[in-house]
Amino acid sequence: MVHHCVQELGTKEFERIISDKGLLIVDFFAEWCMPCLMMAPVFEELCDKFKGKVKFAKVNIDDNSGLAGKFKVMSIPTIIAFKNGKEVKRFIGAMQPDDLENKIDGLI
Repeated sequence: MVHHCVQELGTKEFERIISDKGLLIVDFFAEWCMPCLMMAPVFEELCDKFKGKVKFAKVNIDDNSGLAGKFKVMSIPTIIAFKNGKEVKRFIGAMQPDDLENKIDGLI
């Protein structure tokens, strides 16, 4: 289940939302991935914290292998920050909540 402010994206939705202005944080994940499951509540908490400043979305790599391939996602979780449609930063693996929050803060 996806949190109320974290949108799960398929290819069509991804293409639409990536063209929006501003900062978009995308979590590439799989439901069978333990580190991904551990990051889910962190991602949801940060979505609430940065509401109105940053958009948060998730891409299930099993359902959207084309997107995972397009962005060369080799391991999960991979969190990619896009600013005005362009990739600006990439974080691979599970992270401490404060670390991810500080990294996102630095991109705003």
